[in-house]
Amino acid sequence: VGFCRVLPRIRRRVARDLRKPGLSQEKVVAAVVRLLETTFIRVGNEEYASENGSFGLTTLRDRHAKVRGDTIRLSFRGKSGKDVEAEVTDPRVARVVKRCQELPGQLLFGYVDDDGERRTVSSEDVNTYLRETTGADYTAKDFRTWGGTVLAAVALRALEGFESEAEAKRNVVTAIDNVARRLGNTRAVSRRSYVHPAVIESYLDNRLEETLTRRANRLLDGAPAIPSVEAAVLKLIRTSRPRPARPATRNVRAGT
Repeated sequence: VGFCRVLPRIRRRVARDLRKPGLSQEKVVAAVVRLLETTFIRVGNEEYASENGSFGLTTLRDRHAKVRGDTIRLSFRGKSGKDVEAEVTDPRVARVVKRCQELPGQLLFGYVDDDGERRTVSSEDVNTYLRETTGADYTAKDFRTWGGTVLAAVALRALEGFESEAEAKRNVVTAIDNVARRLGNTRAVSRRSYVHPAVIESYLDNRLEETLTRRANRLLDGAPAIPSVEAAVLKLIRTSRPRPARPATRNVRAGT
């Protein structure tokens, strides 16, 4: 919940840093943060890359990214050997990625320091950037946990009503599977660690429909989170209440 409140501050700084000239550390880290938010890809660390051959944003190699115009396409092996594919259209980030690829070395995200030396961006650089921006101990993982919650709410909203407890449970599984695909996790991990229980409870209690708007469906196609949707999810979580143990409430679809 707290992370949602500081997201506007993060976004403002990222937008400001991406407009800076040159290829400074702040500008490159800002590009990584923008990609964290729009792709939900793990931030990565060099230990995983070296020992397991699996990558995250900060450990990507030049070969993992292709830039065509304003579009960046990322393709690499992620955690647990899963193939990760992501495509983002963002002119400023595309220019940063292109310039990073022109620097010497294999690691994708690098910058030129005050002495003209090439440096690489680490996960700690990203987390430091987030802590400095928010004044709190938020990390790159918070983009994935908040994103998972928003994605689950949007997926459940798209499924709309249910007519039995069994159908309600199937719909919840379908929504969690959507989150798992986007985050590259298993269904169990996604539900346990990346989806706030209030989202599922509100769906089973027929409160999700009245809280979210149809504009939320854009998220299912990979668009960045819409502020009004995030605000709706935040409201849903803040007003959540424990759900009594009872069968799912009948939620009849319109026209039936």
